[in-house]
Amino acid sequence: MKSSLHRALKAAAAATMTAGMLAAGAAAASAHVHVNPDDTAAGGYTHLTFNVPNESATAKTTKLAVTLPTDTPLTSVSVKPVEGWKAEITTSDLPQPVTIAGATITKAPSSVVWTADAAHQIGQNEYQSFSLSVGVLPEAGTTVTLPTTQTYTDGTEVKWDEKTVEGQGEPEHPAPSFVTTAGEAEHTASHASASAQAMPAPAAPQSAAGDTAGWFGLGAGLLGLAAGVTALVRTRAIRGK
Repeated sequence: MKSSLHRALKAAAAATMTAGMLAAGAAAASAHVHVNPDDTAAGGYTHLTFNVPNESATAKTTKLAVTLPTDTPLTSVSVKPVEGWKAEITTSDLPQPVTIAGATITKAPSSVVWTADAAHQIGQNEYQSFSLSVGVLPEAGTTVTLPTTQTYTDGTEVKWDEKTVEGQGEPEHPAPSFVTTAGEAEHTASHASASAQAMPAPAAPQSAAGDTAGWFGLGAGLLGLAAGVTALVRTRAIRGK
């Protein structure tokens, strides 16, 4: 009996420890700086929300710097104000000109930096959200990567800039990113094309000659029916005599 109780207690302790480890792992994974777009349609605009947790046990987060793409630049970038944080958008020359909606772009916003005052730094067990309105989003299937640097009051910098490679699991400091999807116009055109292919081909219109022949046939049939009825009546009249 004692042996069975001992094994049961040991199994319960192991289960508790495993659950604790899983919870800790989940908490660590959710602690990453990440971005949530409210729309990913190519050719449109979206709101990007960066959720930034404080991961230091001794220091506070005082600055956040987001690097914007230059190969698929976002030509429109605006910042939602955050109380106690000063935001600065930097515009830079692109490595090479890019054509967007028929226009040649040589400069675009390249970074956004938020800096906190002393009263609004992110402390332990706290997080802050930072929002951008951006556009125009690149073609569908493009991964928009936004490397981000988080700075603490003790001078520590954490760079969230590692790319996630499919099949290799998440890196320690993944860069915030999202993938664009088909825009509304592209989706509508694709749907219309699919619908057109699914519809049967319309029947060829009947020619005027065909219509005339049909009417003649109908008239001849009626005349024949009338003649038959007349003959039947006469036959019965003769027999009646």
